[in-house]
Amino acid sequence: MWIFLAFLAVPVIEIGLFIQVGGLIGLWPTLAIVVATAIAGTALVRSQGALVMNDLRRALAEMRDPTAPLAHGAMILFAGALLLTPGFFTDACGLALLIPPVREAVMRAVAKRVQVQSFTMGTGFETRQSPPPGPGVIDGDFIELEPQNLPPRGNSGWTRH
Repeated sequence: MWIFLAFLAVPVIEIGLFIQVGGLIGLWPTLAIVVATAIAGTALVRSQGALVMNDLRRALAEMRDPTAPLAHGAMILFAGALLLTPGFFTDACGLALLIPPVREAVMRAVAKRVQVQSFTMGTGFETRQSPPPGPGVIDGDFIELEPQNLPPRGNSGWTRH
């Protein structure tokens, strides 16, 4: 129902704004503003998107939760779509989404309504969620050493020879 109302309200708002602004400044300046905001918005989306992609790469490389960079990227993508849509209302909403504090506020508002059931991070080869280890089980990582990289044998100090 909300989507239907949005699809109904946004064009009505845009048409009203076009009539008001066109009546104040004329047809050609109004069209020039719409084209200029689309061009400027595209440049802003590219620069903001590049920054968010770097944040996402860094989060994945450091094995951190990539939720925030992914959410920012999705909002920047949506902002780009709004900026390319002709109109003053959609341009204002798109420009607002390009401001990082606005995106943070939107993310906080959405996070209040979302409940995460589970989250796992894989090694790239397989992703599976295992039950938590029981008593006596130690979770750990290991590295397989190639035969040429083995340490030299001898008295390590840990054994008696």
